[in-house]
Amino acid sequence: MPIGTAVHQRTFALCESLNYREWSGYYAVSAYEGHHEHEYNAIRNAAALIDVSPLYKYLITGRDAARFIDRLITRDVAKMTVGQVFYTPWCDEHGKVIDDGTVSRLADQRFRWTAADPSLRWFTQNATGMDLHIEDISEEIAALALQGPTAARVLRAVSEADIDSLKYFRVTSGAIAGVAVDISRTGYTGDLGYEIWMSAKDAVRVWDALMEGGKPFDIKPAGMLALDVARVEAGLLLIDVDFFSSKKALIDAQKYSPYEMGLGRLVSLSKARFIGQHALRKEHQKGHPRQVVGLEVDWTEVEAVYDKLGLAPSIGATTSRVAVPVYRAGRQVGRATSTTWSPVMKRMIALATVDRPHYADGTRLQIEMTVEAVRYRVGATVVKTPFFDPKRKTLTPPA
Repeated sequence: MPIGTAVHQRTFALCESLNYREWSGYYAVSAYEGHHEHEYNAIRNAAALIDVSPLYKYLITGRDAARFIDRLITRDVAKMTVGQVFYTPWCDEHGKVIDDGTVSRLADQRFRWTAADPSLRWFTQNATGMDLHIEDISEEIAALALQGPTAARVLRAVSEADIDSLKYFRVTSGAIAGVAVDISRTGYTGDLGYEIWMSAKDAVRVWDALMEGGKPFDIKPAGMLALDVARVEAGLLLIDVDFFSSKKALIDAQKYSPYEMGLGRLVSLSKARFIGQHALRKEHQKGHPRQVVGLEVDWTEVEAVYDKLGLAPSIGATTSRVAVPVYRAGRQVGRATSTTWSPVMKRMIALATVDRPHYADGTRLQIEMTVEAVRYRVGATVVKTPFFDPKRKTLTPPA
């Protein structure tokens, strides 16, 4: 049975819908109101506060901490400065992704590592013979994501931290309501955003300070349904939906390499040896057989399907996580795994795994949709992700 996070007493009081889901053993709000529209609008037009405490969190310290992390992740830790955050996958010996997450370098040999799935066993197995300490701090550290165009203004108002000089994918320390916090310029929405890390016992004080100080900036709590739409617009993949951990996959087709996930830019083949390097070098040379891409669905064809039936177009407001076939010239060449209507772009978009050579930008495909229990195919075009990429996301100082 799930339990409440460190701020559950606050999120529960605000959750009018009582619409929850389970996330890593915790209650996570799906939507605070009957519909997630206001929460999504807060992410894109104001500021949204999201409880992301269920993330798995690990503290890596010791003389060999950097060498250990460099052995596991695909990115080059030698290029990582103190105060920098890496988004990175890590792979098994066959070059297939186990998980992806962030690694923050808090000091020369002190790192905080976040993951979607429990990773302590894998870390411990690969730390043999190294001088380091791995601590699971998932329960001790709470995390709040403050996302949206007014997020920086909220933090300026309530925090004692240098928000204006905090660059994209950097982390700094400070205080909110007298509580020591780390603030990273990261998030899962593809917008201007921050993640705030603090002791779980003090998380309610930080939540209260953000909600009170954020009132002039239209802050709202947001749940998973709004976050799901935003992350698809940002082209961000979700484990167990858009890709599968190689540790949990039942068949080879469920296993993905970083190249297949569109994360080739995060693979440093020339760095020191890391797990999966040999397999990834071979894949880089011969090419990858498929890739996760963005699809923009032809809305006029969707309308034509409904019009033929005498119906008005009706698309669910929530992101669909039901995989549907993708075709080219009558043959299935992939599957769409996350499909949503983008309110900010006024388009139907999807993340899809597509076979080579059909994943090139501009390729015309068809995606399956079901209306009145009948399957139809409508046009779709392969496009670059992120679909939505505002300048404010990376601007320093933030507007």
